[in-house]
Parts: sequence; C-alpha cells; structure tokens
Amino acid sequence: MSSTTEKGTAGGEGVRTLTALAISELVKGELQGDGTVCVSAVAPLDRAGANHVAFLANSRYSGMAAGTRAGVVLVSSDLAELVTNVPARVIVDKPNEAVFALLPLLYPETTWKAGVHATAVINPGAKLGKNVVVEEYAVIGPGAVLEENVWIGSHSVVGENVTVGHGSRIYPHVVLYAGAEIGERAIIHSGARIGSDGFGYVQRNGAHEKIPHVGRCIIGAYVEIGANTTIDRGSVDDTVIGAGTKIDNLVQIGHNCRIGRMCLIMSQAGIAGSVRIGDGAIIAGQAGVGGHITIGDGARIAGQAGVFGDVPAGESWSGYPARPHKESLRTTGALFKLAGMLKRIEKLLDEKEKA
Repeated sequence: MSSTTEKGTAGGEGVRTLTALAISELVKGELQGDGTVCVSAVAPLDRAGANHVAFLANSRYSGMAAGTRAGVVLVSSDLAELVTNVPARVIVDKPNEAVFALLPLLYPETTWKAGVHATAVINPGAKLGKNVVVEEYAVIGPGAVLEENVWIGSHSVVGENVTVGHGSRIYPHVVLYAGAEIGERAIIHSGARIGSDGFGYVQRNGAHEKIPHVGRCIIGAYVEIGANTTIDRGSVDDTVIGAGTKIDNLVQIGHNCRIGRMCLIMSQAGIAGSVRIGDGAIIAGQAGVGGHITIGDGARIAGQAGVFGDVPAGESWSGYPARPHKESLRTTGALFKLAGMLKRIEKLLDEKEKA
C-alpha cells in the first residue's frame, strides 16, 4: 500500500497552479489585471505573497488590503477600490465563498492505493468491501464490516460487530467499540472514542455498582467527529447522532442521547445522558447540558451556557443558568450595576450615621 498525490494543472504553469484568468472563470467573476499571473496557494491578505490568492469580503480588513502582496485577490465590487496594488483582482459577489471553489484544485486530497498493511490485524470473521484501506497496526475485530472505499487509519481499533459505512474515513488512533454503527461518508478524527460505556452507577451495599451498557452507538451518514471527542453507547437504548451533524474536538456526549440531523456542536461542550437535541440545533463551545433535557429544532445554545431545563425550538439561550438570550443579557447588565448600587447605599448609610 503506497500513498500518491493527485497532480495536474488548471489554467497555469506547473503542478497545482491556477492563473488569474482560470480563477475568474471558476468563480464566475470579473478579471481586472494580468490574467497570466499564477498562484499555487491561498493565504490571508497580510501574509500573502506573489504566489498566493487572497480574498477581501469585509471592510474591517481594508488596512491589510492596502499593503497586501498577493498575486490575485478575490474582492466584492463595493470593496474593489481598496485593492489597487495587486497584479490581478477578481470581482465576485461573495469572495469568502468563492475561495472554496479553488481549494480542491490548489490542495488536492491525498489518495491511497487500496490494501491491507502487513502489520494490520484482521479477524477472520471480519468482512472487507472493495477498495478498502487498512493502515499500519490497525485492528479489525470479529464480525466487523468495512463497506466499500472505507479508510481505516493506523493504530485504530474497529471492535466486534462494528459496521463502517461506504466511503467513511477513520483517522489514526480511533477506537470504535463493539456494536457501533458508522454511516456512509462519515469522518472520525484521531483520538475519538465511539461507543464507550456511559457514566452509569447505582449505589448498593455501600459501593457504586456499575450499570451494564448494552445499547449501541449509531453515527449517521456524513457526520464528522472531531479529535478526542467521546460518544457513549446507550445503557439499554441507543445513542444516535443524526445524519449531517458536525461535532468539534473535545466534545463529550453521554449515553442514550439522541442528536438530530444537521446539528453543530462546538469544542468542549458536554452533553449529559438521555438528552434530546432537535434537527439543526447549535451547541456552542464549553456549553453544558444537563441530563434528560430536550433542546428543540433549530435552537441555539451560547458558549459556556449551563442548560438545566428544556429549550423550545428556534430559541437562543445563554448564561448560567441558561435562559432566553435577551433575558440573560438583562440579568447580566443588572449584575454589572450592582457594585455601583452598593457603593451608593453604603454612602447613604454612612451619611445617616454621621447625621
């Protein structure tokens, strides 16, 4: 098994380069300047050089634009006059979105030849589909199923009876516990642990007795799970992550949770057991959600919020304890005024004592 990198030119000279003319055609923008200028990478305005393409979509970065050395700048029409010292500029409605069209061409993904490395351990009862990659020292357990075009990174463990769906990418040092199900084209980054036991105990005879966890952990299609994130299996019910949901690094999701489709869960969020989160909800960084709570479709939980009760669909909540965002802002504002109020009260009491 060996790695190869896709190479090619697209309207420019050499490997992985684009001309200003080709860029304008790709993003359907208006070229102004030298169409033969070649770029080979993307960079921010303040660090870009002659071989970079940069973009300007917000006037707050006008200072950077004035001094940029980029070869090509994608810029909206209302900001175009802020970029006058570059060899070429491309006028486009949404420069920050247009640049996405260039990334696959300038940074082609590494592709790997299908095969199983000699150091990998594959149980005879496992089933491997076509074009599967299993890298160095990976372990595939009994009854595991790797569907077509699955990529298992080095030192990863795919446990007993785990299913990994078509086209999914499992990065190095991931552990998929027994019985987990991974949908098609999912991405799981290094260090993630999927299907570990939840934190469930009963106190009996003066000791904390562990509750057996026999439920599954089911990850939907097109889900992405960040590095060092942990998702517990269900105790009796299943833990389920809906299709298209994106989970950041260092997130903890407890047992029996049901997270809907197309949700966003940011870094260091902690979600306790048996939480229900509706489709399209957003949980921002370091938010904490207590157990057995329901968060409705499209709801938004602000960073560092502490959620102790149900959140209705479509609402934005913040603060600790979390409450509707406007109410939280009023409460915080009142708290900031408290110190001044106390000083005035103390002054009045002092004047009363002297009278």
